[in-house]
Amino acid sequence: MAYIQTVSLEAARGILRRVYDQALRRAGRIYQILRIQSLGPETLRASLSLYLSIMHGRSELSRAQREILAVVVSRTNECHY
Repeated sequence: MAYIQTVSLEAARGILRRVYDQALRRAGRIYQILRIQSLGPETLRASLSLYLSIMHGRSELSRAQREILAVVVSRTNECHY
């Protein structure tokens, strides 16, 4: 398994700490997909903003349909998270 350096919650400061705190409020935990982007807090914030817009923004697709598409894409890409 590859090793990717990450920033822990305890060490997070500034933008990263705010993103982590929002994740904790939203999901009750900080998922690895966020942690692996922790060395680039600005990029993480932009990535998260895009994700939230796609999954929760206005769309002709229902939330359930969007989740199903996400699962299909993850499965196709052999992602196991």
